[in-house]
Amino acid sequence: MVPIMASLGYASTLYDDRGMPDPVALPEAYEGVLWRRILAYFIDLFVIGVIAVFCWIVFAVLWVLSFGLLGPVLWFIFGLIPLAYHTLLLSSPRSATLGMRLFDIELRSVTGERPGLLQALIQTAVFYITVGATCSLILLLVLFNRHKRTLHDMLAGTVVVRRFPVRWTTARNPWPA
Repeated sequence: MVPIMASLGYASTLYDDRGMPDPVALPEAYEGVLWRRILAYFIDLFVIGVIAVFCWIVFAVLWVLSFGLLGPVLWFIFGLIPLAYHTLLLSSPRSATLGMRLFDIELRSVTGERPGLLQALIQTAVFYITVGATCSLILLLVLFNRHKRTLHDMLAGTVVVRRFPVRWTTARNPWPA
């Protein structure tokens, strides 16, 4: 029996991988995804850092102009920068952050569609919660499954695959390019 997760209009089960490309039939979909994903995240951390520095300057000016009254609100907004960065870019038409675009990988729903805003938000929030709670040890799960999925990918019903011009309909699974 397969555990059921919240549907949200995307994946109906936690381990339902029928819509994803099979690593045996289409190995190029997963080729180098693990190291590309790691390097992409470091690029994203740098971009988030640049955005955070710019926002910190703007927020410091707003804090001074409000005599400190906006302080708690600004700190809350400042904490949302990484969440907004990942959510908005993963749900965009390219379904990839800037780092992911640089390394030719993208996020897809297990059905092959691009993730919507809610699915990208769930994927990002669960990532930050699980990585923070386990000191990144949860990311080792990627080494033990054939689709190279992390826990936050499984819970959000997503998969990270290579982006390439070949239409995936030539393989066993009918994913649009």
